[in-house]
Amino acid sequence: MNIVVLCGGLSTERDVSIKSGTLIFNALKERGHNVVLIDSFFGYEGTYENPKDVFEKETVSFSSVIGDSEPDLDAVKASRNQKNGSKLGDNVIDICREADIVFMAMHGEDGENGKIQALFDVEGIKYTGSGYLGSAIAMNKGLSKILFKAAGVGTADSITVYKDDKFHRNVGFPCVVKPCSGGSSVGVSIVNSEAEYEAALALSFKYEDAVIVEKYIKGRELTIGILDGEPMPIIEIIPKQGFYDYKNKYQAGLTEEICPAQISPVLKERIEKAAVKAYKALMIDTYCRIDFMTDEDENVYCLEANTLPGMTPTSLIPQMAAEMGMSYGQLCEKIIEISLKNFN
Repeated sequence: MNIVVLCGGLSTERDVSIKSGTLIFNALKERGHNVVLIDSFFGYEGTYENPKDVFEKETVSFSSVIGDSEPDLDAVKASRNQKNGSKLGDNVIDICREADIVFMAMHGEDGENGKIQALFDVEGIKYTGSGYLGSAIAMNKGLSKILFKAAGVGTADSITVYKDDKFHRNVGFPCVVKPCSGGSSVGVSIVNSEAEYEAALALSFKYEDAVIVEKYIKGRELTIGILDGEPMPIIEIIPKQGFYDYKNKYQAGLTEEICPAQISPVLKERIEKAAVKAYKALMIDTYCRIDFMTDEDENVYCLEANTLPGMTPTSLIPQMAAEMGMSYGQLCEKIIEISLKNFN
């Protein structure tokens, strides 16, 4: 197959996306596909007479490093030769049109909010993962929580606070403050006092004008994948220090991840049922990862759904697949197989 792996972009998860894209690119190349790795923001800067020729060229992946914190997006913008307001670089659409499918290795706003998916739908371009509507809904944590409740999926009580609000409401302490549509725990804080609360809001408002404030659930953090509507193994996440923030997510050795999670059959069933309900309520398809907290009584609280979950060396979906006996390359091809059915 001729496959474009699309990564990068201008979200705070840019570095994670490039790492995911590079690994997916390598895996698909090893399995005999003609693959082109493209940074959606920088585009394809090589030369060609026909866009289809790009797939026949010898292509290599570019280096990717995930630091302790999110990338400097202003520096990324300044380094692009293409000086216009487009978030898509040169030749992206032309080359994607010639692909059998585009593997979406995008994370964060640029790739998970549904805009690229909607553009691809208009252009007749096939892609992996959820469609534009499910992507957009799941990206908005405030809307997701409304739909969780409507579907009978437990979730922590929360409010949405806006940057231009005269008075900042809260839900009591301790609480969690996070950007409404962010990912990778960028801009997230756990707070225990009014002073910490105002500082946490200021941090989150650096990224977005809408912020979710939810009651802190003390307990175990668990996550589950959904692949073609079916639950994958559950993983328990145990950071060695602090909470599961950007650094603990992507720096190897900082978090213990137990797969499969050592939980009771009752709790396993509760999480699986809640995850499938959440998947359907948010109109997600193909695959996703859904995060939960559980309290001491084994009540489950859905935090959010990730429609394009990470595919890095420390990412969770590949670990779940491995527990199922599926290699990384097999997982990539399975995602493609399921996604193509959406366009039949």
